[in-house]
Amino acid sequence: MKDDVIKIRGAKVHNLKNIDVDIPRNKLVVITGISGSGKSSLAFDTLYAEGQRRYVESLSAYARQFLGVMDKPDAEKIEGISPAISIDQRKAAHNPRS
Repeated sequence: MKDDVIKIRGAKVHNLKNIDVDIPRNKLVVITGISGSGKSSLAFDTLYAEGQRRYVESLSAYARQFLGVMDKPDAEKIEGISPAISIDQRKAAHNPRS
């Protein structure tokens, strides 16, 4: 396995029909396509879901008991992906003291 690509084989999540894709690591990657083509399914339901699952697996058994079991995305193989978390961008609550 090379460290310069994320390999996805046989992804079958939502609109993805058994696709294979290699995504370069450490690069800006843009996923484009028409509405309903599976962009979000690839980015969030496959890539991010697997990265999040791997992050949860890296936690202690004690911490995992509070998070529940995370299912693997429907794909034959996903290689080269690192554990991932997401951070929402939100406005901070207004505080008159700050």
